[in-house]
Amino acid sequence: MALPIGPTVGVLADNLRRRGSVLPVPAGAVTRWAGGLGLPAGGETVLYTGSMYQLIPYIAAMGRAQERLAESWMARFAGLGRAANRIVNVSAFMARPTSAARAQYERTLANIARLLGDAGIEFGYLYEAELYSGALAYDLGLDEVLQAHARKVYDTLKSHGVRRLITVDPHTTNMLRSVYPKLIPGYDLEVESYLEVLAKADRGSVTAGGLEVVVHDSCVYARYEKVVEEPRRLLRAAGFRVAEPDFAGKLTWCCGGPVESLYPRKALEGASRRLGQLAAVSHRIVTMCPICLVNLRRVAPAGVQVNDISDYLAGAAGRGE
Repeated sequence: MALPIGPTVGVLADNLRRRGSVLPVPAGAVTRWAGGLGLPAGGETVLYTGSMYQLIPYIAAMGRAQERLAESWMARFAGLGRAANRIVNVSAFMARPTSAARAQYERTLANIARLLGDAGIEFGYLYEAELYSGALAYDLGLDEVLQAHARKVYDTLKSHGVRRLITVDPHTTNMLRSVYPKLIPGYDLEVESYLEVLAKADRGSVTAGGLEVVVHDSCVYARYEKVVEEPRRLLRAAGFRVAEPDFAGKLTWCCGGPVESLYPRKALEGASRRLGQLAAVSHRIVTMCPICLVNLRRVAPAGVQVNDISDYLAGAAGRGE
């Protein structure tokens, strides 16, 4: 059973409209990953996280809370929950991930920054000024609230003198490179995924000792942004042997997300099926999307490793935490 769709989607829309994110989290939780890295504040080129990796542990915690709520008598009062959320951020009480869960995704972002630095890429970070991209609102068809939010994001970037964005995940890449230009007349920001940036850079000699990995392509990267060869090129350059599963590249199989907030059981079934396809090839699975990462990790049995590509690359370079 799932919670009623209308109130659930309504809460996400209200949050984005009123609080700047579908799942508002403390500013410190969004920027904590950059602590100690010494990244410049702002600049013409910035690393843009879109809050995706930071939101994942909160989304996972919210999903567990929703599952419990959906099985209880309180599910019938979901509409009242939305009304209350307009006054106070209800999600703050429902989404409480552990510090260990947060640290996993913060480490991934730090690894991405280190990889770019090692490749000689100069970039800054907007810290508290960075805003959520609105990716989930786009996926759910919340066009009106997304239009206003996209304008706010763009105006913020322009006010900080940003001209080029290096994105860290497929959803933020797609939003800022392909969706925003359709929403904002005169949109003029250059957007590249960090995987594309690294694939073009001379990263020096690193080695993973010939470990075999299997790549799970992001639907958004592969189908909409044509980012397919870059992750494979980077893995091979780092010394990995890259194996391919059934359904790879543009024909990749979905990880089950991002519908977990609406259809948790269907998302779980999709993740289990995809995990089986990947694990049949290798017990080391490479993802490049935080949504794919959390969904596949959720169903991975003991002995099967599911890690972000940046963690594999940083480890091969001796830069992983």
